[in-house]
Amino acid sequence: MTVRLIATDLDGTLLDSASAVTPRTRAALDDARARGIHVIPVTARQPIGLRAIAADAGFEGWALCGNGAYATHLGDGRMLFAEELPSETVRTLAEALRASIPGLLFASVREGGETFVAQHGYAEVAKLSDHKRDPRTMGGVPLDQVLAAPSLKLVIRHPELAPAALFDKLRSLGLVGFEATLSGAPFVEVMAEGVTKATGLARLCEHLGISRADVVAFGDALNDVEMLRWAGHGVAMAGADLVVQYAADEIAASNDDDGLARVVERMLG
Repeated sequence: MTVRLIATDLDGTLLDSASAVTPRTRAALDDARARGIHVIPVTARQPIGLRAIAADAGFEGWALCGNGAYATHLGDGRMLFAEELPSETVRTLAEALRASIPGLLFASVREGGETFVAQHGYAEVAKLSDHKRDPRTMGGVPLDQVLAAPSLKLVIRHPELAPAALFDKLRSLGLVGFEATLSGAPFVEVMAEGVTKATGLARLCEHLGISRADVVAFGDALNDVEMLRWAGHGVAMAGADLVVQYAADEIAASNDDDGLARVVERMLG
């Protein structure tokens, strides 16, 4: 294939277990960019979390955040598109879940990913690594305020219940009008209906005039499955869940063994 765009997840894929960009990975990305290949981060993170590693990875252009909900330009702040969950959908979902599971906590990502509205009590169970935000800056508001406005991504967590169990419960309710997924973070992530990393990447590729056949995508978690299936060549990282591996065309070495760099080096010849 002719590679014109590399789309990569960050945590568990591009970044090693220390959340760092290794020298070999940076060299592979720089080589791709030098050949005119677009290198696009496609992440569940918001811009604040992406900016934390952007310089190390050499990211200066377009990025997809919130699991494909919106595309932002890291250089000049342009927003190509943003797909929001309607407030009515957010409220219906929250009410149905709370009727089944007491003790849930919610947060809403808004305004180009720059605003994080957390329910009272959310900051007390959050860590810096969860959202790349200091929990002391999250504040806390009544649940009604979290649910009162459209959201680029709704975050749902429980102090004790595992995210996978919460995700299964959400799916069992039979609700419609949204997309839910897991990224490996300690919460369930909910986006607007039809929004995945694949749909966001398709829209960005259309803007750039790039065919899906010329895209190689890398990922390791459930929220990467659609993107790996959509790309001309999907690469799952070693150790990824089986559903992720089955969605890919190739299994790379792990993120701690420069798996992404090894594949890029081979493809660039």
